[in-house]
Amino acid sequence: MGSMAAVLDTSAAPAGSAQQRIAPQLPTTARLFHATCAFAVQKLLLPPWIFLRKVKTYIISPGETYPDQIIAYPALKHLPIRIFLPPGYDRTSTKRFPVLLTIHGGGFVLGNPWDNDPWNRAFSSKHGYLVVSLNYSKAPGSPFPKPVYDLEALIQLVLADTTLPIDYDRIAIAGWSAGANLTLAVSQLDTVKLHVKAVVPLYPVVDFVPTQETKCAGRRYKPDLGGFRGKDKDFLLAMSPTFNWAYLNPGTDLHDTLLSPAHAKREALPKNIFMIGCELDMLAPEAWRMICSLAGKRVPREDEVVGRQMTAKEGELITGNDDRYAWEEVIKMDGGARYKWLLVPDQVHGFDQDSIGHMVGNDVKCLKDAKMKTDKMIEIIGGWLDDVMDVDK
Repeated sequence: MGSMAAVLDTSAAPAGSAQQRIAPQLPTTARLFHATCAFAVQKLLLPPWIFLRKVKTYIISPGETYPDQIIAYPALKHLPIRIFLPPGYDRTSTKRFPVLLTIHGGGFVLGNPWDNDPWNRAFSSKHGYLVVSLNYSKAPGSPFPKPVYDLEALIQLVLADTTLPIDYDRIAIAGWSAGANLTLAVSQLDTVKLHVKAVVPLYPVVDFVPTQETKCAGRRYKPDLGGFRGKDKDFLLAMSPTFNWAYLNPGTDLHDTLLSPAHAKREALPKNIFMIGCELDMLAPEAWRMICSLAGKRVPREDEVVGRQMTAKEGELITGNDDRYAWEEVIKMDGGARYKWLLVPDQVHGFDQDSIGHMVGNDVKCLKDAKMKTDKMIEIIGGWLDDVMDVDK
């Protein structure tokens, strides 16, 4: 649930159109329907979910992934953040650590910073980073662009916090789904871009212009996998119109680069970007097109399907000799830049989240494959960030 991203409601586009330019004013009945859905999810379904997560954290497996600190800055008390200190951290030492700021997903409507506790703890422990899990206000109460500026304010507070062992020369930002969109948005702001050396968007929504049908046209379907992964419809479709209604005020320019980062110029973004997509995800094609454009590679057509029909070996990532799945371009001009692409084969949106088990049920094969690929992905991301930011281990 915490990893769902926004996808466009096709009612905004005229018949036969593959694009839309502004967020539409929906009919009254549609607005009431989406408002009811958002209320039901936020007020009725989310509280039991939060309760179960707390039971797991405090009773079933206490302390395993819990953060070292939870900080609520006075200026933004309603947006507490979570701090994961690296192994061997000594408060009496002056040692500084590379920083990874992370932003949770949830379609801009759901989600909490603790959704990513297992991932954040694993990354901090594996790579020796200070990981800071950020927060932002949710739609529909806080539609675009409010979350972007919430994050800008929080990042400034984090960087000004002298109690944190921050290496100011080595700061990266990562996010999932809607949170990945926000990483690419907030890192365009001068106050953030000045400090961020690298961005890692994981299965982001990067373009609100194409219609829903266009997005689905480039998604790979693999019925032979069976179970949750073998379905003929993307699970994001169910709530995406509600997420769009909540996040986008009528009349919002869908080409706004803080909303649709795919339309941003290369120089508007940090110079090092590692884009990660999921093969069985309707958002993968737009992420693929964006990173290809940034890297100066051939940009795939909107109807060009990601990946391949053949399934990969269980738990394996395809990291070489196939540009559909992995590549990196190093640009030496204008101060240099690095753009990297990784497509996770045979997996769905949100595969690396703790919530995946609630979505796929007893699909043991999917869960095993997801866990193995999550561990390998964390290893690859950490190694890439170390290299890009010249982290001395």
